Amino acid sequence: MSFTIAIDGPAAAGKGTISKAVAAHFVMAHLDTGLLYRAVGAQVIAGSDPLKAAQCLQTKDLQRPDLRSAEVAQAASQVAVNADVRAELLEFQRRFARRDGGAVLDGRDIGTVILPNAEVKLFVTADAAVRAQRRHKELLEGGFETSFEQVLSDVLARDTRDEGRATAPMVAAADAVVIDTSDMSTEVAIKAAISIVEKRILS
Repeated sequence: MSFTIAIDGPAAAGKGTISKAVAAHFVMAHLDTGLLYRAVGAQVIAGSDPLKAAQCLQTKDLQRPDLRSAEVAQAASQVAVNADVRAELLEFQRRFARRDGGAVLDGRDIGTVILPNAEVKLFVTADAAVRAQRRHKELLEGGFETSFEQVLSDVLARDTRDEGRATAPMVAAADAVVIDTSDMSTEVAIKAAISIVEKRILS
């Protein structure tokens, strides 16, 4: 059986944590599609052509330890506006979603473009300042030195690019359930997501 769950939302809203937890709960495969763009962005920083980097992308490229840096995040957002790069990575994501046992994919345009027919669609969001605080803490814990002000600026800039790009802009699908995690603990947000999925499965 192929059952797909699409989880979208802006940076640091908690969709990655929620997606992993949902996938584990329902014993499904999980794909953080943002890593695809981060991996391409990392190669572009190193001097590669964006399209060639996307065409030659391998699973091992998603394991690079530097993919969570602020620099790579910005590069990922910039290559994500490239329609040719997006088209190259689209089939990769759709193949992953069709695997037996079901799959959970999280990103920016999963429910609107990649998997418009997904059985469940969630849009996880949060206030920009709250998201910047989370990302700043994550970066510091990962050994990346940066200021909260810089992270907030990066978050806002990325939101603007993701929401304003001509190809596959970030927006909640019309049939997506919105989860605002601004005032939610991780545990509460995960429980809310699992509850939504369970209701859909049983309906």
